[in-house]
Amino acid sequence: MVAFHSSALDGVARNPALPTPLLLRLLACERGGEAAFRRAGLPGAAVAVILAHPNPRARIEFAISARAEPSQRARLADDPSPKVRAALAYGPEWHDPRTRVAPLPDGVCARLLDDSVPSVRAALLDSPHLGPSFVASLATHRDPAARRKAARGWEKLAPGDRAALLADPDPEVRQAAALGECRRDARVTAELLRDPKSAAEALRHGILHRADAERCVAGRTHLAALAENPSLPHDLVERLAVDPEEDVRLAVSLRPELDEKRRMLIHFTVDALARGDVRWVRDGLADPEVLRRAATSAHPLLRRTAAQSPHLPPDLLDLLARTEDQIVDNLLGVYHPDTPEEVLMRVYARLGGTFSAWMAETHPRFPREGLAARYADHPDGNYRRLAVRDPAATPQLIERLSHDPTVWTGQAAAEDPRLPLHRLREALHVPELASSAGANPALPEDEMTAVLERAGIPG
Repeated sequence: MVAFHSSALDGVARNPALPTPLLLRLLACERGGEAAFRRAGLPGAAVAVILAHPNPRARIEFAISARAEPSQRARLADDPSPKVRAALAYGPEWHDPRTRVAPLPDGVCARLLDDSVPSVRAALLDSPHLGPSFVASLATHRDPAARRKAARGWEKLAPGDRAALLADPDPEVRQAAALGECRRDARVTAELLRDPKSAAEALRHGILHRADAERCVAGRTHLAALAENPSLPHDLVERLAVDPEEDVRLAVSLRPELDEKRRMLIHFTVDALARGDVRWVRDGLADPEVLRRAATSAHPLLRRTAAQSPHLPPDLLDLLARTEDQIVDNLLGVYHPDTPEEVLMRVYARLGGTFSAWMAETHPRFPREGLAARYADHPDGNYRRLAVRDPAATPQLIERLSHDPTVWTGQAAAEDPRLPLHRLREALHVPELASSAGANPALPEDEMTAVLERAGIPG
């Protein structure tokens, strides 16, 4: 199969205007474009073709589709291939951070957890897409790995399940349970501190006896973790605030009980590229009080963590948009539905070609009007590409941009339905434009059919 035929086929596979008969034809072929198996809203007939597809790779593509309905993907739970079942169990490997991947039904997860193949069971327990009710149900499962998974969701477990896990016959389950319980029990924390494998996490989260805290400070044991501990006595916090280690002082500067004046008296530095993952702010991304404290702070990591909240009220969104912090800009462009246009344009201008720039450009508030007049003749091809987004861009301009020497600009124009038909047909045979032309919703059905014919897709 000639390379550009394959490229055009990939585009047709994701074309939103692809007629169902051609979609079914694509899906039935072992060489059908992978994008066809990950389309949103596949009709029942298409799902039936995928479920019976002879190529396990095709079924795997459907199993990990973030666009497919969980109830549709769940029909692969009895697939004869363990690789397909494992792919289903883990779920989508990547998805847009703005959207949530719905979990498989609890009953299907339970069947996968009882699968005869260990890799399927392991994939399920590693999945980031499990529902909280299913995770809680694992507390009584016969598999210790499942009980360990339940213990990591400690706060959602019933008291009886917690007690059982703390007395579990498996030592790793008991340790995972203790790491949850130590947040409320200093005795459990003290026990965990005796084990080097659990000491750092226990110091970070557990309720501490003063003697244990003093011993760790004197011995300089996991001080950065200790500096985060909510129960650390005030005088020890003050000692760590002037510790010679940079990471220890930084950890102290992020403590939630500090007022802004005390926080900013601590000598710390923040990496220019540090994203910010302050636990008490992250846990409060829907809490107005937490968001206000973090967003109005002079501490960059607090502001950056707050910028990951889609719940920022307008005044805090406006405040963060004016901080002149590039990481804040990036995060607002990813997470907030009302990010100002100027922030999105700053991200795009600075990071064109990166994931953050793509997230900014695909944001619903990314500007459209006026882009053709501003950027059609810009010396940078990444900016010329923006002209394609303008609703006022003429077919003549779109055609001109389809010849642009910057590949991404030409591809954007080739996928635009305003591209004149003669140029669209021509673009199907230009290797670097073929995929975009194939995905153009204005591509006539007979041209889509021709792409399938040239690619050798059986009728």
